[in-house]
Amino acid sequence: MDALLVIDKPAGITSHDVVARVRRLLEERSVGHLGTLDPSATGVLPLVTGRYTRLAQFYLAADKSYEGVIRLGFSTDTYDADGEPAGPCRSVQVSLEQLQQCAQTLTGVIQQQPPKFSAKKVAGIPAHRLARRSQEVELKPVRVTVYSFTIHEVNGDRARFSAKVSTGTYVRSLAHDLGQKLGVGAHLAELRRTGSGEFTLAQAITLDRLAELRDEASSESRSLEDAVAGISFHPRRILPELPAVTVNPELAGLIANGRSVNLPDFSPAPQVKVFVGERQLLAIASRIAGTLFQPKVVLRAA
Repeated sequence: MDALLVIDKPAGITSHDVVARVRRLLEERSVGHLGTLDPSATGVLPLVTGRYTRLAQFYLAADKSYEGVIRLGFSTDTYDADGEPAGPCRSVQVSLEQLQQCAQTLTGVIQQQPPKFSAKKVAGIPAHRLARRSQEVELKPVRVTVYSFTIHEVNGDRARFSAKVSTGTYVRSLAHDLGQKLGVGAHLAELRRTGSGEFTLAQAITLDRLAELRDEASSESRSLEDAVAGISFHPRRILPELPAVTVNPELAGLIANGRSVNLPDFSPAPQVKVFVGERQLLAIASRIAGTLFQPKVVLRAA
């Protein structure tokens, strides 16, 4: 079953838990996500199934958008509400303007310190495992881009924000660093991902709704694949930055066998999506020279 689904991840479970549940619901072994979310976070979690899992490599650099709440007054060891307080809670009196000005200093290309409770690896071991064993964790700062970090309102010790960031950015670290700059301490209290690459909450469905669709398909004697096709991203909308080229059966056979071919493409793009008919995504091909392309990822066998 080849599909690209956008799941509205609930709080309290890991991204891997979501993948495992979708595997069971769809009875499909090949399922993967396009960017993990912390267990406490909710929102956009794109999943690829079947042969579409081979497309994950094209989403490694996808930008992310978030909204959430930062609690001021104390930091935590995990930089979020799941961690242990790093000190006593302090009374906080900061204005919206102060918060906005401070957040502005954390935008642009910055060197960000990842949380020690993170999936970053130290000598091949995830940092969070070492941190939970009370072992020393030394993570190097990472160069990331914060396109926007906007504080919208402050109510007591709670500040509501939105942010758009490059891949690899920890929003938890933004919250922590904001508190450090203000001198009051802070941590991430709530987080909801509103966008990942071209995927948004408007396209997302819940796990409960996916289970309902499966049950409806069974009761109506429809195939599960047909039911999922109705909520899956249309193949032509996947990777919208790549032009789409439709080929005849002869060229399709060559591409399926990994052969270089001349494609009827009139754009300067270095890569294209190759289709057979309207919906069947055959391959992603890379330009060699002129109109000569080499298949990079083949999704359909000859």
